[in-house]
Amino acid sequence: MGRKLGGTKKMLLRTLLEYLKDSDRPDSKIAKELGVSQATVSRLKSKLLKEGYITHFSAIPNFAKTGYEILAFSFVKFNIKQVPEIEDRSEDWAMSRPEIVFTARADGLGADAITISLHKDYAAYKEFFAENKNLFGKMMAEVSFILVDLKGPIAKHFSFGYLAEDFYNKSKQKQES
Repeated sequence: MGRKLGGTKKMLLRTLLEYLKDSDRPDSKIAKELGVSQATVSRLKSKLLKEGYITHFSAIPNFAKTGYEILAFSFVKFNIKQVPEIEDRSEDWAMSRPEIVFTARADGLGADAITISLHKDYAAYKEFFAENKNLFGKMMAEVSFILVDLKGPIAKHFSFGYLAEDFYNKSKQKQES
């Protein structure tokens, strides 16, 4: 029985990696790659979603071509006495702001949290920053940010496919040794 569980977990991981490479492929093509039936891939996909391995299927666009000029990484240091109040407000605020693509507590660079957001232009970012400052104001001891020009040179576009390929290459090397 333990052997089957290990096999199931391994197949879940292999299926996840196939979706990381290209989640737009039909289940039938993933099934062929994995050597299982399409129905098995559909069941594994449901399990990946149910167990939280995958939270959402989504395309990763070329943001500059869709009208976004700025990718912002904002680092916030909290006033420690106001952390509970910040935590009470931050989730609702983040969920109400479609330009925020990720936000979480963090540690490093003197920050307590990070927010990653996309903006149509610098004016839109400044408006977003002002609203954030207006809402949280004195609760934030310090805010630092890095703004990325999405129309500038990009050495490597964002993709999880790189991770999937790396995992496959390392697994293959392990099997060969």
